[in-house]
Amino acid sequence: MSNKEEYRKKLHDLIPGGAHTYSRGDDQYPSNAPSILARGKGAYVWDSDGNKFLDYGMALRAVTIGYDHDPISEAAIAEIKKGNNLSRASVTECEAAEKICELIPSAEMVKFAKNGSTVTSAAVKLSRAYTGKKYVAICADHPFFTYDDWFIGTTPVSKGIPAEHTSLSLKFNYNDIASLQAIFDRYPDEIAAVIMEPATVVEPRDNFLLKVKDLCAKYASVFILDEMITGFRFDIQGAQKYYGVTPDLSTFGKGMANGFSVAALVGKKEILNQGGILEEGKERVFLISTTYGAEMCGLGAFCKTVDEYKRLNVTDHLWQYGNRLMSGINAIAKELGVQDYFEVAGIACSPYYVAKNKNKEIDLGFKTLFSQEMINNNVLMPFIALAFEHGEEELKITLEAARKALIIYAKALDEGLDRYLKGKPVKLVFRKYN
Repeated sequence: MSNKEEYRKKLHDLIPGGAHTYSRGDDQYPSNAPSILARGKGAYVWDSDGNKFLDYGMALRAVTIGYDHDPISEAAIAEIKKGNNLSRASVTECEAAEKICELIPSAEMVKFAKNGSTVTSAAVKLSRAYTGKKYVAICADHPFFTYDDWFIGTTPVSKGIPAEHTSLSLKFNYNDIASLQAIFDRYPDEIAAVIMEPATVVEPRDNFLLKVKDLCAKYASVFILDEMITGFRFDIQGAQKYYGVTPDLSTFGKGMANGFSVAALVGKKEILNQGGILEEGKERVFLISTTYGAEMCGLGAFCKTVDEYKRLNVTDHLWQYGNRLMSGINAIAKELGVQDYFEVAGIACSPYYVAKNKNKEIDLGFKTLFSQEMINNNVLMPFIALAFEHGEEELKITLEAARKALIIYAKALDEGLDRYLKGKPVKLVFRKYN
């Protein structure tokens, strides 16, 4: 076997799904994608055979500056040399808590963890404890909140989860305030929280976020913003700052430590302090309690990431580069006559691409073809995650690769996808059957 195939076999023999995140699985990439990566630097990754790719996966959007950004790596190493994980709270932990509470407008307290699922579930638990209510309204248009039962049980991948666990999760639609009002009308005194992202592929319209906040206030429900993706991308202070809305609780993760494992739950002290221990006789809420939640290397990386964001003006770069990437690829698509079938759309700092077949229907096969051809030109673009290290040279490489890919795309529209796609189309992560 080739090195690539040998690693693929080992991965699936040893790890269910071949990776520790389903978004990294073989079914999310074309057959010519590297099955395993050895290292990354800046905006580039190298596979086990030494092949170099310009990367737009960027650790599933967790790396927003660049792989192995020296000041951040050095800060993390310095914390490791201090012992990394001590028997009581560390000075680094305290400094990181101060930093995020000073940075995020709605943050009066913080609880750190290692992944986003932990903090979103903690936000829901706190909301139920704070309000004494049981139902949670979740935005149906936002793809992922947690691997825990209260959310995953509402998706097609619900095997192993009792229906009782998810019957308390109610769905509403983004930019449709009437759909949320209908939930409150049905359960006027039973909604503990509303959880949603500030934005994904479309932006809020007609003051939608403020209307959601007002509804939560009217019905005494907790307003939770999940800023795993938008935080440290739309604005260093979060999309809540960008859109001018203040949630009761919010969660952060991807981007806040440039790929190091750090997530955070922040918000109102009166809600978060339910997990405190100083009020004698008060009924306890067992909040987040993780041995590695305040690991010093990650929190040191977080502190330095904030410094680097300010020094480099990272978020402005993401918006500017995204606008140029979108307009550049879309101009090529128009030039080649495939603008009705392929488009880069969305919000400039977090764009996405839409691939359609000859009937102008969104098609995973054509999405796979585009990704396949980008890989053939040494660009790994399963989706579009931007980083500061995407600069002038990277834009040039990307547009040249996109032109070659869209030439093949146009041929596939005329001659048939099967003539050009090698292997199977990618699949949805949230599907009932393999």
